[in-house]
This record gives sequence, structure tokens and C-alpha cells, in this order.
Amino acid sequence: MAHKSPQVFSIDGVIPVIHPSSFVDSSAVIIGDVVIGANCYIGPNVSLRGDMASIQIGEGSNIQDNCTLHCMTGIPTIIGEWGHIGHGAVVHSARLEKNVLVGMNAVVMDESVVGENSVVAAMAFVKTGMEIPENSLVAGVPARIIRRLRPEEIEWKRDGTRCYHELVERCKASLEAVDALTEKENNRPSLNVSMIDKKA
Repeated sequence: MAHKSPQVFSIDGVIPVIHPSSFVDSSAVIIGDVVIGANCYIGPNVSLRGDMASIQIGEGSNIQDNCTLHCMTGIPTIIGEWGHIGHGAVVHSARLEKNVLVGMNAVVMDESVVGENSVVAAMAFVKTGMEIPENSLVAGVPARIIRRLRPEEIEWKRDGTRCYHELVERCKASLEAVDALTEKENNRPSLNVSMIDKKA
């Protein structure tokens, strides 16, 4: 069975835009003024609600399972290139610069700005209007700046995002709905996951 199309809806005549090189899971819901750039991964049960303002997702970004991106009236949500939004995170009318990681179940609130190469730790709560400098690690409830990231930590983040670039290709090539087996077969195939060593 082929992979199904995502749930895509227009509102007020505004239709979402999805670059053909990107992968969007069939359970994702995409509404209104949403623009998904090239080579992005949009995971299961993601909600992208561009019904109050625009949502822009930059090239090479991944939005993982159960994330919600939404907006205040007239204030967009912007994910820069190579954004990495972890499982269950919420981003609401915030701007994330290039190569930002938002950890699992973190919340990034209205009119906050997360600088390039920064990491928002899992479960952190970034308050309305917070401005986070580039190359920063932030954590806590409410979030505070812990320290500057080291170059090797920024490269670690890039490697994680490269894994999702590869996953886009794998999903587009081989993901399909099937009936489950009742027992594990002999000579079970392995997942085609490479160790990421490509630098981009």
C-alpha cells in the first residue's frame, strides 16, 4: 500500500505550500498559510496551523512527531534553515534562526527569537519576547541562558539534522503502509541507516 498524502486544508482561500523534495507524514495536519521548504521532514501527528498568521519552515528542517506550530494573530512562526524541532515541542509565533535545535516537549513562546546554532533543552519554557543569542544553550522553566555552545556541540547538532535529511530520502523511497507480520521472519532485513559523516 502506498504512503498516503497528508491532511492539507485551505482557509480563507490560502493553500499550504509543500516543496516536492520534502516528506510529510500522512497523519500530519497542515492548514492555511504554511510554506514548507526543500528537503524537510514533517513527522507523524504534527500540527501546522497557519490559520492566524504564516508558518515558514526553512530548507532542511525537521519537525518531529506530535509537534505543534501555531501563531498569534498576525505574528508568524518562522523556522530557519536546518531547524530541528524535537518530539512534542510547541513553537508559537517565535522566530528560530538557522540551525536551531528545540528539544523534546520544549515550548517556545510568542515573539521570542532563538539565535543561530542555539539549543533549547528538552522541557524548557522560553517565555514571550525572550531573545537568545547565537550559539547558546538554554534550559529550565522559565528558560535561562546556561552557556555558549562549543563548536563540537554545534557539529553534533548538525549531524542529528543530517540524519533527518537522510530519513527524508528513505521515507520517499521505501515508506509504505503494510499489514504487520505475526512473527519475526528469518533473515530479517536491516534498517538502511548510515553513520552520518557527510559535511554540508
